Amino acid sequence: MSDVMDAELKAVKIEEANLPVIDLSGLRTGDPTDRVKVANALGDAARTSGFFYITHHGVPQALIDDVFAASKAFHEMPRSYKMKYWSGFTTHHRGYVPLEENGASFPKQINFNEAWDMSFEAPADHPDYLANWRMTGPNIWPDIPGWKETVSAYYDEIFSLGLTLLDTLALELGVDPAELTQHITTPTSQLRLLRYVENDMDATKDLVGIAAHSDFECFTILLQGGPGLQVMNADDVWIEAPPIPGCFIVNIGDIFETWSGGQFKSTQHRVNNIGRERYSLPLFFGLDYHAIVEPLEKFRTAETIAKYPPLKAGEHLMRMSVNAFRYMADARAKGVLKLDYDVPEENPFKRVAKTAAE
Repeated sequence: MSDVMDAELKAVKIEEANLPVIDLSGLRTGDPTDRVKVANALGDAARTSGFFYITHHGVPQALIDDVFAASKAFHEMPRSYKMKYWSGFTTHHRGYVPLEENGASFPKQINFNEAWDMSFEAPADHPDYLANWRMTGPNIWPDIPGWKETVSAYYDEIFSLGLTLLDTLALELGVDPAELTQHITTPTSQLRLLRYVENDMDATKDLVGIAAHSDFECFTILLQGGPGLQVMNADDVWIEAPPIPGCFIVNIGDIFETWSGGQFKSTQHRVNNIGRERYSLPLFFGLDYHAIVEPLEKFRTAETIAKYPPLKAGEHLMRMSVNAFRYMADARAKGVLKLDYDVPEENPFKRVAKTAAE
C-alpha cells in the first residue's frame, strides 16, 4: 500500500485524546452504589468523548477467540463458496456481503471490506419476514462444522451485554428501563463478521475501509482485531481508536441521541484503508422494526420535539441501508424493493468534522 493519505483522514492520537476506559465489574457486585458509579461513568463518556472502551465486561476470552477463528474460517473460503450465501438472495439481509456490494457507488468509491451478517433469530412465519425488506427473519448459516454454534453463542453473549448496557444507561438518564426495553422483542440487532481486505491502494476519502457514518441503532458494541478505526468525539474531532486488550468499544447510535434529546451524540466513525487484512465484530444493538423513536418524556421540550421528529426504528435502518448495499439499490431501481417512505441522500444525524487545530 502507498504511504499517501489525504490530510482530512488524519486523526488525534489516542495518547493525546485521553479516552475513557470504563470498568463494568461494579455492575456485578450487587451494591447499588457501585452500579450508579458505572452508570455515571457511561453517561459522562456518552456526553463528552462520545464513545468509550469497556473492560471487565464478562465475555469469555475463549469465546472471543473462537468467533474470530470462525470469521477467519468463513472468509478464507473460495469466493464461489461464499457467494452461495450472498445476502442478495434474501430480502431481510442475511449472509455474505462481498466487497463490491458495500455502497451503491462502487467502483468509484470502494469500501475495502467483506462481511457475514446475521441478526436476532425470528421465525419464518413472522409477519415482518413475510412482508419482505424489514430486516427481520431467520438466519442462514454456512455448512462449516460448529460454525453456527460458535457464532450463535457469541451473538447471545454480546446481545445480553447490550441489554445490561441499556439498563445501565437508563439508570444514568433517570428513566425506567422498561421505557426502553418495551421496544425489544424481535429486534433488528445485527452482528457483522467483518474482514478488511488486503490491498495496495492509497488511503483517500473514496478508498476506505468503511466510509464515515453513524450507526442507526441504540449503540454498537465493537470488538476489533487491529488498528484503523477513527471516531469523532463530542467536539467533532476525529480521534484514533485502536484496540485495547480485554476491551470492547461502545459508540452511541442515532436512536439514543433521539431518546436523550441530543444529550448523547450519535458517534460518527470510519475505518481508513490501511491496506492490511483486519477482522472486526460489531454488534448493532437495535429495536423492533415498528418501534417509534422520539425523545423520552423526560427530555421532551419544544426544541427537542422539533429537532427529533418521531421515526420508526426499522424504517430508519432501511433508509440508511438502501444505498449502503448495492443489491438493495439495484432492487429499488428495478421496482423489486418498493418503499412507502423517503430515502434521504445522507443521514440526518451526520455531523461535520473539525480539524484537531480548530
